[in-house]
Amino acid sequence: MQARNKKSLITAGTGGIGLETALGLARAGHAVTVVGRDGGRGEAAVARLESEVPGAEVRFVQADMSSIKEVSALGASITAEGPLDVLVNNVGGMYVDRLETADGIERSLMLNHIAPMILTDALIGVLTRAAPSRIVNITSAAISASSMDFADIDDAGPYYGMAVTGRAKAMHLVHTNDLAEKLKVNGISVIAVDPGGAATSNAAEMKVEMLPPSFRPYWDVISAGVQGSAADAAQSVVFAATDPSLDGRTGVEVGSDCTVGMALASQIDSDSTAAARRLTERLRALWVDAADH
Repeated sequence: MQARNKKSLITAGTGGIGLETALGLARAGHAVTVVGRDGGRGEAAVARLESEVPGAEVRFVQADMSSIKEVSALGASITAEGPLDVLVNNVGGMYVDRLETADGIERSLMLNHIAPMILTDALIGVLTRAAPSRIVNITSAAISASSMDFADIDDAGPYYGMAVTGRAKAMHLVHTNDLAEKLKVNGISVIAVDPGGAATSNAAEMKVEMLPPSFRPYWDVISAGVQGSAADAAQSVVFAATDPSLDGRTGVEVGSDCTVGMALASQIDSDSTAAARRLTERLRALWVDAADH
């Protein structure tokens, strides 16, 4: 019997690091599903994948990851298709001003934490069926800008996009490591990746106003850090998703240079970790579990 191609799904895969990751997965022989909200960009992404990787099995699935309903529907449709080998939760967002989704959730919190939770929960069954399989969650050095205040759903004080994103990423990193422990028995490895910055459309929209005041003196350094190529940044994501050296490893971080460690998790102390868990459970009760009904 001929072995089936491995199947991968990547969110926010129509451009930037996501599209470059999709290219890497296709080159590795995976059947790749690219998820995005814009149909035109999705068609262009598939055309590029088919052009650069002749014979690749690729497709685009349209879904708005800021919508609980659409994320839930995506999870249901992918589940109906059977085993899934790799899930890359690449979607994220950082904003100058506070924006809410149609569900009334702060947009950065939804994209960086809640949406990946909903989708991952929905796909644990098909990832288990494909075991050994991998979940790759994109994290970020923006964690260093987080207030680490998880007392309430919204951070107290003024809205600084980098700090808000860092806070959501910190919560999701704690969740990622908890999930790694929980899913060991399922044969699913859960790996966080910090691909570093790249010259993407999102990076082009960065403004100094997104930074907390204490970070603004370093604006030139921070903005210079997002000038690299998306293709280079994606190498660490593809490594986390496919490299045999990570077989059986879980609950680790992969850095932009493909080194393995726990650099970002070490910035979150035990009290903050416990508080992040408590807030995540509140969010789960409000929105994640509700998405299952």
